[in-house]
Amino acid sequence: MMNVFAAPVFEATVVFEGQELFKGRGAAEGWAQKLAKELEIAVSVQKVGTGWALCGTLDGVDCKWGIMGQRLKRLD
Repeated sequence: MMNVFAAPVFEATVVFEGQELFKGRGAAEGWAQKLAKELEIAVSVQKVGTGWALCGTLDGVDCKWGIMGQRLKRLD
């Protein structure tokens, strides 16, 4: 099974303040489900400027994920 961070993200994106984010909420929610399963944590989506980021708490740290080079990337 392919790791969610190695899987290509072929979704429409927007760039907001230098960060590549999901353009649509539906696409972000689909990837949030995949990320939640992979990391075994709750993952939600949050509007960030003109796009959508994936959000969750990993090892007690609030994290956001976006996209870089068609792969999921932690933003913070």
